[in-house]
Amino acid sequence: MHSDLKLSNLLVTAQGTLKIADFGLGRIYATPSERMTPRVVTLWYRAPELLLGDKRYTPAVDMWSVGCIFGEFLLHQPCLPGTSELQQLERIVDLLGTPRERIWPGIRNLPLYRSMALPKQPYNNVRVRFANASPGAHQLLNALFTYDPNERVTAGQALAHGYFQEAPPAPAV
Repeated sequence: MHSDLKLSNLLVTAQGTLKIADFGLGRIYATPSERMTPRVVTLWYRAPELLLGDKRYTPAVDMWSVGCIFGEFLLHQPCLPGTSELQQLERIVDLLGTPRERIWPGIRNLPLYRSMALPKQPYNNVRVRFANASPGAHQLLNALFTYDPNERVTAGQALAHGYFQEAPPAPAV
């Protein structure tokens, strides 16, 4: 797991090859996962399970970060620029709606869940916030921004997503 994916850690060569940099927070992931610090990933790219104190997280935290990066590309500005952990959660809730046990089984068991009063927001606003994006982009964003890390799209699933087949195709390098 990289554990700190963000735009400043992505480099593109003159030939168009993407390189990922700064593995300072990187960890080898094994099943079952070991307890780790939730104080990883730059705040704007931090997954909700980390913000709620989960110490047994998975590579899904990197996929959440990929969603933030993708959103940033679409908006041409930071997608979820919180200034504190609570504000970061509020921005996530504003975008995706308030997480509930039905869509994220086990959320109530996360260490900080009861100590943070999440705002009540019943709607997913991805289509509103990313109004100029295609339906495929909305679907991919929602897959990357799935609250339940066990249901969040994997890297392989994301790469196979139909969004990458939409016109216009990326230019050949």
